[in-house]
Amino acid sequence: MADAGMSVTPYWELTFDADGDVDGPERDRLVAQVTEHGVRDLIVFSHGWNNDRSGATALYRRFFAPVPKLAPRARLGYVGVIWPSMRFSDEPIPDFPRSVAAVEAEAAPRPALDKDSRRALLEAFPGRAPVLDQLARMLDERPDGTRGLAEFGGLVRLLLDTDGDPGPADTDEEGEPVVFDGDPVTACEQFAEALAALGPEGGAPGFSLPDPWDGAKELLRQATYYRMKRRAGTVGERGLGPVLGQLAGAAPGVRVHLAGHSFGGRLVAFALRGLPAGVTTVKSVTLLQGAFSHYAFADRLPHAPDRSGALKDGRRRVDGPLVCCYSHFDAALGTFYPLASRLAGDDRACAGSEIAAVLGPRWGAMGHDGVQAVPDTARLDLAAALGGSLPASGCVNVDAAAVVRRGGAPTGAHSDIVHPELARLVLAAGGIA
Repeated sequence: MADAGMSVTPYWELTFDADGDVDGPERDRLVAQVTEHGVRDLIVFSHGWNNDRSGATALYRRFFAPVPKLAPRARLGYVGVIWPSMRFSDEPIPDFPRSVAAVEAEAAPRPALDKDSRRALLEAFPGRAPVLDQLARMLDERPDGTRGLAEFGGLVRLLLDTDGDPGPADTDEEGEPVVFDGDPVTACEQFAEALAALGPEGGAPGFSLPDPWDGAKELLRQATYYRMKRRAGTVGERGLGPVLGQLAGAAPGVRVHLAGHSFGGRLVAFALRGLPAGVTTVKSVTLLQGAFSHYAFADRLPHAPDRSGALKDGRRRVDGPLVCCYSHFDAALGTFYPLASRLAGDDRACAGSEIAAVLGPRWGAMGHDGVQAVPDTARLDLAAALGGSLPASGCVNVDAAAVVRRGGAPTGAHSDIVHPELARLVLAAGGIA
């Protein structure tokens, strides 16, 4: 088992690389020990945007901490998934110590890349140091005119054009175009408008004329998110899904409960597609601010009835409920996700909280308004879900805005997930008393 400082026991970690390959000794240790420890219910949690193992384990330590007292008689085990994702270091995370980069970002008049974010970008885009150096210089210098923004956009596109990350063959089944196929000047302008509308704390509108270069950093941020989105699907389908199959073969009596935050939600959802045929070990799934299309589980897309969501059969691989938590305080998913998703093929301008209304439902994310276009999906608030109204099967949307509500610009409450109420929800979804 890993990490003697973890708040719960028994606890294991599963580390995956960008291709979905798992650390063999970690996998073998989990498969061999889970029965020895008498585990009946195994909670498998995947982080989302994160830069290192210590940040991931800190999340797991805090999220799991209340669970033993909430379910004192349960025979629980815990798994923390570690996968190579990335976040910009200046993004605030509620309840976690503020990074130096986040403090400096408040005082800096320009969104220059801090050294920690640059290091993370180099890891996300290996071999692209000259391109990243030029992007950082341009963010500092802000050359006048549209030519500079166009050049910046071309460099961002170059990062993705040379992206060797494999992804599920039908990654685009969700029907989302890539922002980087469109005009980068327009993209930067609209991202800047959205940032100005959010204000410094993600809620108070700004009144200065937006500078398109303020949106340029957001364009780069979205490039990293697009890559992480693809990678999460790869790690889930090619990595975690098969591992769960091996676990089911070795310990068929263990009930597995998947939970994931942000792109970690996408990872555990794609793990359902990677489960070997006949495996029914997954008894619940809880998505916390899931950063992928709200149509992912739909048999038919409302805007394209001849097409289905990328995970149309995924919910049928869960022998229990698939719970999706969402919050309108999540600016990352309520503002920037739909804006980035539609800029490639739409010329309508919008900003801030008006974006979802202007764009309509096509570009929505799970963590903003829950599962969509799946018949008989239940919809509850958090109090009702925790009060005994949680269905035993099917898709369930839970409005978690009562607790998922804090955070600054640009992501809002996207990472505000460390709450005992959400830990209780994971237990309730799994029927763990």
